[in-house]
Amino acid sequence: MNIEKAEEYVFEKLEESLSDTLFYHGLHHTVDVVNAALRLSIAEGIHDRDALLLLQTAALYHDLGFISTYRGHETESCRIARVSLPDFGYNDADINKICGMIMATKIPQSPTNHLERILADADLDYLGREDFWPISTSLYEELREREMVTDLHSWNQLQIVFLEKHEYWTETAKQWRNEAKLKRIEELKAMVKP
Repeated sequence: MNIEKAEEYVFEKLEESLSDTLFYHGLHHTVDVVNAALRLSIAEGIHDRDALLLLQTAALYHDLGFISTYRGHETESCRIARVSLPDFGYNDADINKICGMIMATKIPQSPTNHLERILADADLDYLGREDFWPISTSLYEELREREMVTDLHSWNQLQIVFLEKHEYWTETAKQWRNEAKLKRIEELKAMVKP
């Protein structure tokens, strides 16, 4: 598995083809998810080199489908993975695991194994971080551009519902992120009070 070539391919595709109105789902988000997945995997005791490579590859590819579609981008990400990854030394079993991880990031999340849970948590890591507000604002701008939200007040109400329903899957993410996520819920509730 040549992770360097896979990364080069993904970064090139994202830089060439992503809409400049993907304020949240840009290359910076992919890099953030890769880094979060690797931090979580170490803390969760994943030391197997192949497992780490598969996780890193899934993190790289998880939003690549945005180059051609907004809704259902996870399925498109898997399609691109199935077409491109054999060129980088990945076999069918590897690609199936990678696609399982990619599909585990689809909302509502439904991971079925440890690596899928790690990637699902990495994808929404920002919900319990101090940089929540600028990241949340970038997602609001992206959704507003697509007329999927109308105004900040309704967006903040949506965020409250989402954050209250959301649960991290790994013990590490719960320990690292739940406290700050609860603070964000309280801050949002204070903002939407009449």
